[in-house]
Amino acid sequence: MRPAHISLAVLVAAVWGVNFTVIEIGLDHFPPLLFSALRFLVAAVPAVFFVGRPKVAWKWIVAVGLVLGVAKFGLLFIGMDAGMPAGLSSLVLQIQAVFTAVLAFALLGERPGRVRLCGMAVALAGVGVAAVDEGTSGPLGAFALVITAAACWGLSNVFTRKASPPDPLNFMVWVSTVPVLPLLGLSLLTEGPSRDLAALRDLDWQGAGVVVYVAWITTVFGFGAWGWLLHRHPASTVAPFSLLVPVFGMSSAALFLHEGVSPLRWAAAALLVGGVALTSRTPRVVQSADVPAPERAGAPA
Repeated sequence: MRPAHISLAVLVAAVWGVNFTVIEIGLDHFPPLLFSALRFLVAAVPAVFFVGRPKVAWKWIVAVGLVLGVAKFGLLFIGMDAGMPAGLSSLVLQIQAVFTAVLAFALLGERPGRVRLCGMAVALAGVGVAAVDEGTSGPLGAFALVITAAACWGLSNVFTRKASPPDPLNFMVWVSTVPVLPLLGLSLLTEGPSRDLAALRDLDWQGAGVVVYVAWITTVFGFGAWGWLLHRHPASTVAPFSLLVPVFGMSSAALFLHEGVSPLRWAAAALLVGGVALTSRTPRVVQSADVPAPERAGAPA
């Protein structure tokens, strides 16, 4: 990779890592489900009018929109609102790589090799250590919600792999249109119209800023830049940069939210990042002139 491309990959990882701190700040302004709905609304509009028509079947857009947008982000925001720290959330959510591997085996017949199985075991050990650490300082229910969000992320990865979108930005923008109404409906039912209206009525520059960040910077720029890199480099070259996300997530939470990082949490981070690295490892394959170039490069998960 060129230095400029490496810098872009690191920048995207930083944007995604800092996103957890921004979410924590945003939850002081909005109920979690309303916040998630606003995130996708602002990500979809006006971008949906500029990216062109969907380039994959609607069934995949709806499936990913519901699983990723409603389930994964809804549970993540609720979990963080219930007390799951931003830095720890950025770390624990990486267990999605293990769920992706397990679901890909169950639904796509992709058998994990010994290295990946070892990585899954190491990553799960990291989650166990993180659970012990959180059990001494925070609510385990919130921890479980974030783990469930990671499982939903893994399922959405499998759906995305089946969809094989040729344009990741186009796909992500159309996916962002799906969760808006379900999340708004769930917010009205569970969080209440009065609470939602109060949050919108009291909207200030900080509240507007966090919505813009999680929508345009994290979603539109982040996924657009990541997709651009994946079109120019093998997935096995680009994917490891995502392991920097919890590094930036924990660092930004410590810097801006003054979250402490215990020795147990450092141990959990080492196990999780190491395990995810092994789980995400792409086996070496012999390239052949008979294999189309996109297939050799690998498809984004």
